[in-house]
Amino acid sequence: MPPPFLLHLMNTGLGPFYDGLAHFFTTPEDVLPVIALSLFAGLRGPAGGRTALFTLPAAWLAGSVAGRLFAPHWIWPVASAVLTIALGILAAADRPLPPAAVGALAVLLGLWNGSWNGIEIARARAPLVGNAIGAACAVFAVVALVAALAAAVRAPWARIAVRVGGSWIGAAGLFMLGWALRPA
Repeated sequence: MPPPFLLHLMNTGLGPFYDGLAHFFTTPEDVLPVIALSLFAGLRGPAGGRTALFTLPAAWLAGSVAGRLFAPHWIWPVASAVLTIALGILAAADRPLPPAAVGALAVLLGLWNGSWNGIEIARARAPLVGNAIGAACAVFAVVALVAALAAAVRAPWARIAVRVGGSWIGAAGLFMLGWALRPA
């Protein structure tokens, strides 16, 4: 009998850690809101970037563990798309918020998308620890690189380019929302 065919969870053949790492980078529903939050946090300066850098991966890991308790539901991809839109708009608007607000957004995103990740790990009957840690490490790497890049931007035209990137992510979130709400 062939093994089950799982569309959502990656199987690299390199072990659970790399499966979780690869899954993050091949799932737009995970990558786009993390990039949007990282752009927004980086535009808030080094303090905002550091807040997101250490808060988001920890919340993602906690969400992945908590996700094992939930059953799949249509609301997960819809809410993820709405979060992507909201974070893209925040990055595009470039409104000043304190690092605590960035941290709250990071916790919200990490718990929500992390729990969705945990649900998929459970559905695939894959090892939780390796997959969750791999995904959290991927989140850490993306936030570190993108937030640092956005925080280093000084020229006004370059700041506008970062904001345009956020608006594009918000627009991509609209496509994700349409896809999530399509009739089955």
